[in-house]
Amino acid sequence: MAEGRELEGLKSLGKKTEYKSDYAPEVLETFVNKHQDNDYWVRFNCPEFTSLCPITGQPDFAEIRISYIPDVKMVESKSLKLYLFSFRNHGDFHEDCVNKIMKDLIALMDPKYIEVTGIFTPRGGISIYPYANYGRPGTRYEELAMKRFETHE
Repeated sequence: MAEGRELEGLKSLGKKTEYKSDYAPEVLETFVNKHQDNDYWVRFNCPEFTSLCPITGQPDFAEIRISYIPDVKMVESKSLKLYLFSFRNHGDFHEDCVNKIMKDLIALMDPKYIEVTGIFTPRGGISIYPYANYGRPGTRYEELAMKRFETHE
């Protein structure tokens, strides 16, 4: 099985893990969706996401939820873990982290639809839950994005 994955060009799966010390979108890897003939949801939950406040340098903690409908490419989960881990020493506001994650995954996979939610723990008595989504323009997925955005709570 690992041999097949290696043939697909995956570099980090099954290898010694190298952790980047700052934001590293280059660690993201994809593989081919074997079920392009039907739509389905893929969801990732990262309950231990950390980044740094760009002003104070203090750590921020969050659960990052990523849901997408793949087309041809899918993100490989270990590379996604390493990518999300690379935010650990990166200074960005909560909203920037969520939008950056979504845009990097769009550039990587060109999914039909994607949404990213950050459920950040309170700081100073306030929780921030940024949400961003995208549906491929000119398709029914663009309509799905509008509908989910309008009804998001």
